[in-house]
Amino acid sequence: MTTKLLIYNQARPVSPQRYKDWSVKTGTDYSFAQYLNSMPLMSVEFPAASTEYPIVFTGTEQEIIPAIILGVKSQENLYVTNTGKWEAKYIPAFVRRYPFVFSSSDNGETFTLCIDEEFEGCNQEGRGERLFDSEGEQTQYLGNILEFLKEYQIQFQRTQTFCKKLKDLNLLEPMQAQFKLGAGEQLSLTGFMGVSREQLKKLSGEQLANLMQTDELDLIYLHLHSMAHFSTLAEKVSSSEAPKNPENEEDSSVVQETPELAGSTI
Repeated sequence: MTTKLLIYNQARPVSPQRYKDWSVKTGTDYSFAQYLNSMPLMSVEFPAASTEYPIVFTGTEQEIIPAIILGVKSQENLYVTNTGKWEAKYIPAFVRRYPFVFSSSDNGETFTLCIDEEFEGCNQEGRGERLFDSEGEQTQYLGNILEFLKEYQIQFQRTQTFCKKLKDLNLLEPMQAQFKLGAGEQLSLTGFMGVSREQLKKLSGEQLANLMQTDELDLIYLHLHSMAHFSTLAEKVSSSEAPKNPENEEDSSVVQETPELAGSTI
């Protein structure tokens, strides 16, 4: 499984000196994510995401993170249509925060708000929401963005704690998914991990009680339940092979206009 995480082409620190006259107009065009075949997911998003996406775990020995699978081929997002619509009710926070992102040069001690200047919604004609007012003070819109990214960072730390516990309990194992396409072609998706049901059964009563008290056992079962959505991906692969008429394409997405993490208090 490969993931193209870098959707930010020209991310620069947000300052009143550079962006005093800038505005940002967001919409329902998610073409910037059409080449992402997977993306990170915060644990607080599991309840909403598990109803539509396969949730897996990926990373290295040093850092493991949850991710949702969006495509079975490299640089393929089966949830983004050829007109840029997102075909799912829940849109992950990783996407909704764009074109904004936090950057850090001191291992997470401090964070700087950045914006991707190449986002087509960035403008100096007053379209959308201004970043700063005429006095150079941040607008309420920019303040809401900052709060959203702060919450995202908090949830990232909580997600890391959850993943570390899964690793310490030796619950994760390598997995793969097999897909049979209409023309007889077979694809194999590898490079991700999932919770082993057998290892879960071996946990002691005390360990299970701890997972239950922290609601992490719920997260595990949401992850396991979500694996059934690999069949949804297979169906989307079959649909993507058929010719599409953009003029007749139905919009099945429900867009969340206000940035918020599922289950958070933003």
